[in-house]
Amino acid sequence: MPILDSFKSLFASSSAKKGRSRRVNVRERFELLREAVSGTMSKFYMAKDRESDKIVGLKILDKKKNDAFEERFKGLKKPREGVIATSFSHPNIVETFEHGQTTNDEYFLVMEFVDGPGLNSLLYSEQNKILNGQRVIAIRHIAEALKAVHEAGYIHRDICPRNIMLDKASGKVKLIDFGLTLPAKPEFMQEGNRTGNPNYMAPEIIRRKKTSPRVDVFAFGVTAYEICTSELPWSRGLTGAAAMDHATKLPTDIRKVKPDIHPKLASAIHWCLQQDVKERCPDMEAFLLKVRSLTSDIAKK
Repeated sequence: MPILDSFKSLFASSSAKKGRSRRVNVRERFELLREAVSGTMSKFYMAKDRESDKIVGLKILDKKKNDAFEERFKGLKKPREGVIATSFSHPNIVETFEHGQTTNDEYFLVMEFVDGPGLNSLLYSEQNKILNGQRVIAIRHIAEALKAVHEAGYIHRDICPRNIMLDKASGKVKLIDFGLTLPAKPEFMQEGNRTGNPNYMAPEIIRRKKTSPRVDVFAFGVTAYEICTSELPWSRGLTGAAAMDHATKLPTDIRKVKPDIHPKLASAIHWCLQQDVKERCPDMEAFLLKVRSLTSDIAKK
């Protein structure tokens, strides 16, 4: 895209090349146009970069909360969110141009501004009709993005509709938010790390067991189920206790909620939702192979 190309050119020619950290007075450099999203660990703004005169997304992390999260991995050389986010170049992953610290010691990221809704709001509004005929494509693109994350050696750890944006201009879905992302290395996959949204947690996270990239496969399965039905496979809840259903009860058969779903897609989604990690879909490539021939999420009559 021309806008992305101009950003890449700008940052390649400046001292703040992509992936490099620097200290910035963001209140001077950026004009905050509006607060787009507030998360539990950060604030996100639509902003105008006074250096480039471009509209960008500006994410400012809550220092105390993020430092507390990073403290869990003290001594393990965990990369910060900015380092992780700038390592990706994929059409279905939000492009992050720059990261660093503010003059107030806050961490920040500068990224492309995706003008469109998060799937979490889209799925439960009248606007969800714009996904008609496009759900299998959206699911496939999310799988491609997650495949890229895993191939880069990371576990996203927070796959859910809130972290998937629909770009109104291009119609593409884009994976965002690497705040909980960890390297897929043994020292980061030990028992006890129970971070994430309970509604999308894999049973091994709930039971505080060792993890693997398959926790993302499970969360992706829940997300794909929700994209097709605007419902969750289990009862919705905000606590770990509510998430125990994932480990003790079978998910509601997606065909009961959406009778016209294509059987191949239904089978692939339930494969991702297997409670036993050994029986679960092994990776996104396996999922994509199973649904690659589909052009619609609805079975032909």
